[in-house]
Amino acid sequence: MNDNQLLRYSRHILLPQIAYEGQEKLAKSHALIVGAGGLGSPVALYLGAGGVGKLTVCDFDHVELTNLQRQVIHSTQALGLNKAVSAQQTLAAINPEITVVPVQKKSTEEEFAELARDADVVIDCSDNFRTRYVLNKVCVQLKKPLVSGAAIGFEGQVTVFDMRHASSPCYHCLFPDVGAADGVGEMRCAEHGVFAPLVGMIGTTQAAEAMKLLLGLGESLESRLLLLDVLAMEWRSIKLSRDPACTVCGGQRNAA
Repeated sequence: MNDNQLLRYSRHILLPQIAYEGQEKLAKSHALIVGAGGLGSPVALYLGAGGVGKLTVCDFDHVELTNLQRQVIHSTQALGLNKAVSAQQTLAAINPEITVVPVQKKSTEEEFAELARDADVVIDCSDNFRTRYVLNKVCVQLKKPLVSGAAIGFEGQVTVFDMRHASSPCYHCLFPDVGAADGVGEMRCAEHGVFAPLVGMIGTTQAAEAMKLLLGLGESLESRLLLLDVLAMEWRSIKLSRDPACTVCGGQRNAA
């Protein structure tokens, strides 16, 4: 790192758990962020500002006025711009030391697999079951750690699925696909609303979990689902177990 980088990341480097070596590790890391909306905004901002060397940001949608209440990576000047490109521009202004690759299309399972193959961690900031199931399947197959978050109304949740460990459940273990991937039963912000600070709280938690995974620090949320009720300002933690009969990860484990 040069002198400017040492100064930029000095508050990380002062932490003995990170230090110079940890910051170097972050600089060489690659995070795949799927979704540049309410959750993806704080994830991208904190990973980018914190020095994760490469961020691939996927979002096919465009910035609308209704997004600006909570999607803090976008500005009024970005209205009409693709969200991944808008995120890239914001991050370039915050930290020109990192590389941000915008993916402006609705990716297929094969394309997500190609993107995830090159990443060290995948962060699911999407707003639909179809994408969540696809990312889970890809991460199970590639044994990539997946940081999953969701938020609606005044409630949110976050967890980590890590197929590098035999005991870890996958997303499908927790939420079996019973047709929700076609839109049945989904709750979207456009129809149900979302409290602006909630997505920041869940997104920054996702960012913290992703950075911990990249650094190999502490204990992740693997096998735990963290639930937040903002109205009561109460966090709850639920233990998760893998489903031996899971149709997504069960076969992968048996094959291994």
